[in-house]
Amino acid sequence: MVKPSETGKPTNFTLVCQDGVPAAESQHPDAAAACLALKDNTALVSPGPRPTDQPCTQQYGGPQQATVTGVVDGNPVESTFSLTDGCEIAEWNAAKVVLGSSGGAV
Repeated sequence: MVKPSETGKPTNFTLVCQDGVPAAESQHPDAAAACLALKDNTALVSPGPRPTDQPCTQQYGGPQQATVTGVVDGNPVESTFSLTDGCEIAEWNAAKVVLGSSGGAV
């Protein structure tokens, strides 16, 4: 789910992949690219906790938010993405193809 703003209408995508190839039930704007990206790096949608000593630029990338829920390689996924600082923007950009929408000018 990608929301353009806190009050904006969310866009939902379904992505089902088998060995890096999208299944017929996928409803994603670029399912082939998203499946390939996940095959190459499943951690895209499961970024680990940010170290407390990691510096992040204090820049605002926009009000967009994304939530990814599901299962990747048998592991449950529930991750959120935003553009509130440089670290969040980097995670968003890394997962952009899987998120299915730029949600703005990021």
